[in-house]
Amino acid sequence: MTTVHVPAARAARADLSVWPASTTDPAHGELSVGGVALTELADRFGTPVYVLDEAEVRERCRTYRHAFPDAEIHYAAKAFLCRAMAHWVDEEGLGLDVCSAGELELAVTTGFPPERIVLHGNAKSPRDLETALRLRVGRIVIDSPSEIARLAAAVGPNGSQKVMIRVVPGIGAGGHEKIRTGTDDQKFGLSISDGYAQHAIARILDQPQLRLTGLHCHLGSQITGVKPYLVAVRRMVGLMLRLHEQHGLVLPELDLGGGHGIAYRPGEPALDLTALARRVRAELSDACATAGLPVPRLIIEPGRAIAGPAGVALYRVLAVKHTGEKVFVAVDGGMSDNPRPALYGVRYAPVLAGRRSTAAPARVTVVGRHCEAGDVLAADVELPGDVHPGDLLAVPVAGAYHLSMASAYNLVGRPPVAAVRDGHARLLVRRESLADIRSRDVGL
Repeated sequence: MTTVHVPAARAARADLSVWPASTTDPAHGELSVGGVALTELADRFGTPVYVLDEAEVRERCRTYRHAFPDAEIHYAAKAFLCRAMAHWVDEEGLGLDVCSAGELELAVTTGFPPERIVLHGNAKSPRDLETALRLRVGRIVIDSPSEIARLAAAVGPNGSQKVMIRVVPGIGAGGHEKIRTGTDDQKFGLSISDGYAQHAIARILDQPQLRLTGLHCHLGSQITGVKPYLVAVRRMVGLMLRLHEQHGLVLPELDLGGGHGIAYRPGEPALDLTALARRVRAELSDACATAGLPVPRLIIEPGRAIAGPAGVALYRVLAVKHTGEKVFVAVDGGMSDNPRPALYGVRYAPVLAGRRSTAAPARVTVVGRHCEAGDVLAADVELPGDVHPGDLLAVPVAGAYHLSMASAYNLVGRPPVAAVRDGHARLLVRRESLADIRSRDVGL
């Protein structure tokens, strides 16, 4: 009888197209980012943990500066902010876009120059405005008529504050209806079409202590095509022309916001930054020439496109359960550290990070530990069929809107953030402990 030896199936290598550029996938399957093995990071910092590649963040900042050499680039802090992130962004020459007194205070106390900070928000609190004025923030973006009088009064008759006004250009763009902000049926800004923007601008011009420097718009998030931005440029320049005809006003700045789409899974589309920069500059130059206006200085506000691809989330598998035809892989995190799949239906591509499996792939749904049926991190994805408790899973493109949107659901505590670079890892934000949670509970 002849024995036939069948070689073990060759394990598929991970598709690293959406991972940080420093990611390596050696033959034994121990993925590394920034020269540090993900298994080492999980053992050192525990799981769940967010891993942020500092070199990737910095390179993405530089890419924006090179694409828009004559523009101001403001990193959108709402995507992810900590003291180290503010420091990196500052060193790379970017400004900062903040939405609260908390974000503003953290940045300024880190040493970020306040004159390079813009304060946004559709419902700024008295504390937000007081903090912005006390710290001498560069610009405040007015979002509603009621802010005009409140801000003017807070500035005082002898003061001066640069402001912009957020207008709605009536453009529907973005990856999900909940993150489309350029249309007239959502809470942000003042509409061009119904005249509210023009009326608010006239009121600002009646307040000598408010110095209107430009117009602001933001179309939405996860926009992967250039065309919506070109339409926005034409409509914003059209408004600038009307303001010039009515008030003799020439505005020196135009803020087109951010919302630049990135790929969360291999093969997904992403915004072509080079094409965006080239075509926006050409469109703005042509529109201003037609209107007989000088070309304003552009301001761009990327957040997700800088932080998102630089981050990786690590989880331990706690359980594998077969229910009917479905296989659920439960991990030690979930919607408290990443609510985006539940909110927007975002899809991720987790991989087995700590070993190389030769098992055939299986369709599974990666779920979290929280008491919600909607606590799903990745539905209907492929993982090795032998995935088991104790395995390490890594989720790329986890640098934006994870920790910044994390909650205290089930009181599990928010994960830490570790930075990697050149083979070294360090803690940026520590894990939220039970002691932290108890310290806020002061009553019986």
